[in-house]
Amino acid sequence: MNAVSSPLAAAPASGADLLLWVAVPYVCLAVFAVGHVWRYRQDQFGWTSRTTQLLEHRWLRWGSPLFHLGAFMVIAGHVAGLAVPDSWTEAVGISEHAYHTTAVWAGSVAGVAMVTGLGMLCARRLLTRRIRLGTDRSDKLLFPLLSATVLLGITATAAHNVFGPGYDYRATVSVWFRGLFVLQPQPEAISGAPLLFQLHALTACLLFAAWPFTRLVHVWSAPIGYLARPYLVYRRRATTPAAPTAGGLPSPAPGARRAA
Repeated sequence: MNAVSSPLAAAPASGADLLLWVAVPYVCLAVFAVGHVWRYRQDQFGWTSRTTQLLEHRWLRWGSPLFHLGAFMVIAGHVAGLAVPDSWTEAVGISEHAYHTTAVWAGSVAGVAMVTGLGMLCARRLLTRRIRLGTDRSDKLLFPLLSATVLLGITATAAHNVFGPGYDYRATVSVWFRGLFVLQPQPEAISGAPLLFQLHALTACLLFAAWPFTRLVHVWSAPIGYLARPYLVYRRRATTPAAPTAGGLPSPAPGARRAA
């Protein structure tokens, strides 16, 4: 399956393009950075995923691993597709056809796992009354926004690169994405992209803006050191039975205080 390349638009960017593809992303990135500093300084005790494992475990047991494993694979695919230029992959011997074939099918598997896990977590939160009552305002914002971002990405991939003729987002969306971080924004690179890709990019920007004010902050507190931590050895404390006294009562333990 060969992806169909979309050349960059030659016309200069309009005011709407500058607003959507320059102003909005930079505002969201600023909120992302400043919001994390504020959250860490003002709410360190809330810097957690606020687990509800004690309230319900059966759905969480399968939904959480599926969602997190799928999310890690999706993030890795986005980093490779958006941050790495196609000239780099071709330089190491990976053809454009091989790259897109691998990206589409691996991304589809990762997306299905992520959507399945996210669906189980959302259903668990909606159907379990104790968890639903404990859902705060940040969760009510996060779950719909995260679901919209994921579903738009899956739909765009399926519509254009699985069942459609193919679309080379590395020639448009990736160029726009990299331009933001090198302070050379190119809104014209994404203004001609299919609508599903544009909506996916916009919801992703909004997700980054909401990130520091939701449970997503626990990503930065992942217990990576746990993997290399030495084993904890638990030993039972030896207890010596108290010797009986003359009156038949056991003598107090050493260091015990006598009641007045």
